[in-house]
Amino acid sequence: MAGPGGAADPAHSASGGTPDDRRTDAGSGDGDGDGQNKPRSFWKELPILVVIALVLALLIKTFLAQAFSIPSDSMQNTLQQGDRVLVDKLTPWFGSEPERGEVVVFHDPSDWLRGEPTPEPNAVQKVLSFIGLMPSAQEKDLIKRVIGVGGDTVECNGTGPLMVNGKALNEPYVYPGNTPCSQDDMGGQFKVQVPKGFLWVMGDHRQNSRDSRYNQDDKYHGMVPVKDVVGRAIVKAWPINRWGTLPIPDTFDQPGLNDQKSPAAASLTVAPQGAAIAAVLPVVLWRRRGRVLAEPVERTTSGRS
Repeated sequence: MAGPGGAADPAHSASGGTPDDRRTDAGSGDGDGDGQNKPRSFWKELPILVVIALVLALLIKTFLAQAFSIPSDSMQNTLQQGDRVLVDKLTPWFGSEPERGEVVVFHDPSDWLRGEPTPEPNAVQKVLSFIGLMPSAQEKDLIKRVIGVGGDTVECNGTGPLMVNGKALNEPYVYPGNTPCSQDDMGGQFKVQVPKGFLWVMGDHRQNSRDSRYNQDDKYHGMVPVKDVVGRAIVKAWPINRWGTLPIPDTFDQPGLNDQKSPAAASLTVAPQGAAIAAVLPVVLWRRRGRVLAEPVERTTSGRS
């Protein structure tokens, strides 16, 4: 209906509705209209989320942290069979090297695990172990405590105490009933000088640990190359009732321990680990689930592990 001036009534449209009616009609259709963004189906997004999760898991395992299981008694009572420990793999990328007193995971340096059976995984197990979602049957890693670093003199006489650079260690972490040194003719009595780029390692269960003492006939004379260290075990993550950190014992901070460190003990030098990969750092903040599935650390060998 036109007004006196011939203009249309502003309250009505040609279809007889109001402007508000038109807005309502435009947004009420079931079909795809211009400018309408339908949310993507959950089932279409799921494969993308799975791929992202797997990539992040692989990055975390490779560069940041990895969980390992403890299948032997060689580190009792610090670590028990069935414990899961988280290993820091990031700091070595910045040039950090193991220190005395740290508990470290390292690759078998010279067939310390000889004679141990290694099961053959199937194709699916190989894929899952590669991305860190299940234990690897092929990796042969061990876990011990660092006693001496490059330049140190480490010595055991009688039942102990264990001496580093002439200083006696107070070792409350040694398994109850064990002596710091073992009185046997297989390697329990020794005096060694650690070359630069190497470590002397021992288990906390001194009378049940196949460690540096009992591998002195290998090509490294029982030493562990720093380049073979996977990382430092920093947390007992599982089971929950055994959760706790793995700090360096106070005895390794005693005054004078570095005073007698020999600069002449240098034979093999380990190359730098390389530059840090800064791109993976945000993953630490993003990742909400802290526990990584465990991988094997150590297998018992000939009564010692």
